[in-house]
Amino acid sequence: MSTSSNGNSEPEYSPLLSGRFVTRIAAAVVLLAAITATLSLSGRWFGEKLALAGHTSSLTVYDIFIGQDHLRLPANVIRFENQRATSISERVDLYLTWPALEGYSDDNRHFFNDVSQPEGLIFLQISQSTMSRDMSGRLDPIYTQVFDGSASVGADGLTRHGVKATSSYAGEIFLTAERDGEPPYVVRCLAQASNEVSTSADCQRDVHAGKDLVVLYRFSRNLLPQWREIDNAVQGFVKSRLVP
Repeated sequence: MSTSSNGNSEPEYSPLLSGRFVTRIAAAVVLLAAITATLSLSGRWFGEKLALAGHTSSLTVYDIFIGQDHLRLPANVIRFENQRATSISERVDLYLTWPALEGYSDDNRHFFNDVSQPEGLIFLQISQSTMSRDMSGRLDPIYTQVFDGSASVGADGLTRHGVKATSSYAGEIFLTAERDGEPPYVVRCLAQASNEVSTSADCQRDVHAGKDLVVLYRFSRNLLPQWREIDNAVQGFVKSRLVP
């Protein structure tokens, strides 16, 4: 309490909250709200990223140059996020649904996230060729040298070949088939026991494409009865993505 200038003794009260203090409180509230909103948005974004697990449904098209070849690919078929860009690259990794040969989308996400459906995906790795022969061309000069024992009948017209335990292909088998007017079909598969669960990459085969590309593709051994369709489809897909 204080005395006024006119000599009257009147009580004079100071405000409980100063203007400066109120301003600081208001600023703190605004800052807290901003932080809360940022965390909410970040959490939502991070949650979406976890749900996608690196996949994208984007159909943005990228031009990828590998050696002498030019590929034009949509983002949703490119397996790794760091490869989704127009660039000069050493290789590009793809994944496609089987038999539709489609990239990731909201409608088919179960194929990409459910390991219990190995027959639903085919994996491709496209790179510049480093060998003059693809797998079919390596059959006689290389693979037959490591075959061991008698050949046996495999799935849907394929012939099964075991390999020497001392070779670099130990633990695998080769499956081959003659084709009219074409080089023989050759594929390598893991020599799994009948009770073992198949994966999406039990078998692999490579073929030449474009001017100087090799396409290595992997698929479940459960799909071996469809080897003709898969081989034609993979080569057709790559051919359709090459820019003349």
